[in-house]
Amino acid sequence: MIRKIGLIAGQNFSGWHRNARIWLTFALGLVLCLMLSDQMLTRAQTYDASIQIFEPFIWTFGDAESVLLSTLLLLVLFADMPFIDQAAPYRLVRTTRGIWLAGQVVYVALAVMVYDLFLLTAESLIAMPWAYTGNVWSETSAAFAYSGEGTGAVPVSLKTMEMSTPYACAWMVFLLMLLYSLFIASLMLFLNLTAGNAAGVIGALLINLYGYLLNPELLRKIFDIPAALVYRANVLCGWLSPLRHATFPMHDFGYDYLPKISVSVMIFLVLTAGLLLLSGVRMRNYNFTFIQVEE
Repeated sequence: MIRKIGLIAGQNFSGWHRNARIWLTFALGLVLCLMLSDQMLTRAQTYDASIQIFEPFIWTFGDAESVLLSTLLLLVLFADMPFIDQAAPYRLVRTTRGIWLAGQVVYVALAVMVYDLFLLTAESLIAMPWAYTGNVWSETSAAFAYSGEGTGAVPVSLKTMEMSTPYACAWMVFLLMLLYSLFIASLMLFLNLTAGNAAGVIGALLINLYGYLLNPELLRKIFDIPAALVYRANVLCGWLSPLRHATFPMHDFGYDYLPKISVSVMIFLVLTAGLLLLSGVRMRNYNFTFIQVEE
């Protein structure tokens, strides 16, 4: 069974080199990395300053809006789930629906990991001319944090610098991004199996929009929330927004009531597992539609 699941996942990867959507997703991911890290790298180049090699990745994807943008590219990568191609009838005859779906799930999980590793690698390679590998925050990041510039184009978090080291922080940022991406991909799979391919894209857009709108600053402007209630709004949004669960600085580091990172990890794991179980149930009655192609 494991061998069959691996073969199905591997066959999906075998078509990457000739799939325009795959190339487009990674090309847009590279452009996104270049755009989001431009301000920090420009400062490092202008002042001939060094940065820690993982800092562009940490500060780029330690921000909710950047996580949102990176996740939206997954809509291009997984828009056609559950990946019914001309070889699907042959695979279904040779195995069961459950094994076939498990192969798709393994493929999605590995594809998300490859995508997020690509973003991490791209950010590191872009920063390499000005970077060092020591596990110490750079003076460039400190300048952004203490000068207040980190609240602008480069979302440097002083709280993050005080509570972690670059290597530990990069790992946590990567893990939260990965789990959020898997949650979105699992949601798309379930909705596609339930209501057609368009449903997955619409559902992913709506859940991202919901997370984006649950922003205390945005809510303060819209509803004119008093300053005394802003902290409570921030805590409430931190718990209710999946997007903020995926953002490293939006967690409890020992002195507030935001969710701990371990809690966010468990929430994503439970939600993803639940969606995959529902997808397995839905697969039992899923009506496959195959298009005959004349040769």
